Amino acid sequence: MSKDFDVIVIGGGPAGYVAAIRAAQLGMKTACVDNWLNRDGNQAFGGTCLNAGCIPSKALLESSELYHRAQHEFDKHGIAAGKIKLDLEAMHARKSGICKQMNGGVQALFKSNGVEGIAGTGTVLGSGKVKVTPVDKGDSKELSCEHIIIASGSSPVELKIAPFDGDRIVDSWGALEFSEVPKRLGIIGAGVIGVELGSVWSRLGAEVVLLEAMDQFIPVADQQIAKEAARHFKKQGLDIRLGARVLGAKAQKTQVKVEYQTGDDKHSETFDRLVVAVGRRPNTDDLFSKDSGLALDDKGFVKVDENYRTNLPNVYAVGDVIGGLMLAHKGSEEGVACAELIAGQKPQVNYDTIPSVIYTAPELAWVGKTEEQLKSEGVEYNVGTFPFSANGRSKALEMSVGTVKMIADAKTDRILGVHMVGPYVSELVAEAVVAMEFGATAEDIALTMHAHPTLSEAVHEAALSVHGHAIHAINKKRR
Repeated sequence: MSKDFDVIVIGGGPAGYVAAIRAAQLGMKTACVDNWLNRDGNQAFGGTCLNAGCIPSKALLESSELYHRAQHEFDKHGIAAGKIKLDLEAMHARKSGICKQMNGGVQALFKSNGVEGIAGTGTVLGSGKVKVTPVDKGDSKELSCEHIIIASGSSPVELKIAPFDGDRIVDSWGALEFSEVPKRLGIIGAGVIGVELGSVWSRLGAEVVLLEAMDQFIPVADQQIAKEAARHFKKQGLDIRLGARVLGAKAQKTQVKVEYQTGDDKHSETFDRLVVAVGRRPNTDDLFSKDSGLALDDKGFVKVDENYRTNLPNVYAVGDVIGGLMLAHKGSEEGVACAELIAGQKPQVNYDTIPSVIYTAPELAWVGKTEEQLKSEGVEYNVGTFPFSANGRSKALEMSVGTVKMIADAKTDRILGVHMVGPYVSELVAEAVVAMEFGATAEDIALTMHAHPTLSEAVHEAALSVHGHAIHAINKKRR
């Protein structure tokens, strides 16, 4: 009996739809099953990223930054704009339009590559068997295939002490849909999602308080860069409270009351809205039948080996559902690699060169090891830094805050990590990723000509600074 498909991908987010496209490009008959429903009830491919995360949040970050700059910066450029008016409805419409365009783009890519998109919930029944339950609640059907790729993604963690009610207490998606600017907004969690959402609503006029249980700000980032970013955010009005452990939150008719603790002291705050942004959990509900035998780890992630194989023959998993950094680009690269492995190729994902970005203003971006990690590992290293305050392009942009930091091995000079806070560092970090992928040294970057005046010159100067050769900054004395 012939199979319905060569490959069935469960999940249509950045890991899933990319895996499906690549599998089809490699000549395999492929289907992608996804059950995402937007607020209007329409099914859409793209997962959290395209519909409720990466894309809509960046659209609002850009719009809110322009609104803030128009109010506080245009006059410095000699632009008298008069009274600036916020049209939040139009801002949301722009955001939604971008998401719909991206959704349509995925559908077009499916069509051009021969991928069959199926709107439904995919459940693994065992090797080669997937049950599909349509999103319109129609009759389910069983499909057969040679290979299954699980890419079901993740969802926001809900706290028992602060349960979502879809109105006063919301998750990250809900925080992108407020119909009016909260006068006072509380956010549990000052990680990547928390500070991005806080930045959006702070720029639009909300008083924002971020309650972070950890004693460090963005502990996964290099702490020199993280501390500098925190100073800038606080100057912008973000109230970041570290070591603040939330004890409970209760939604009332028009407000939310939050109890939290710092040290031995207990506090109470009242907000108009509360966003819970404390991480994400793998989507494994309805993912597999009980008798399929699919193995999960102790945190609920699908267990895989180095080639993304699960414990079931010809069943693979990629993206957020297998853990690691929950980043769209990481999931996409795993999706491509998995499809190529199934096709008999030998791809490799370099987990040492995954870039991370926080799209605030200033932005944060980094790749490789932090100084704290290298110290704990006992690695000898050299550090070079360069401030954007000495960069001509950043001055012209009226964005002259931040620093580029480069860390190189003391013996080989090979770049071990690059960490940045400043204007458009989300774009600048790509140079560092490419350099590290090719095993470049700090001297390699120092010997590479960079256009003037550009922001990328800050990367060049940081590389020069590693050995005390910076031209446009005072070099620190070497020991």
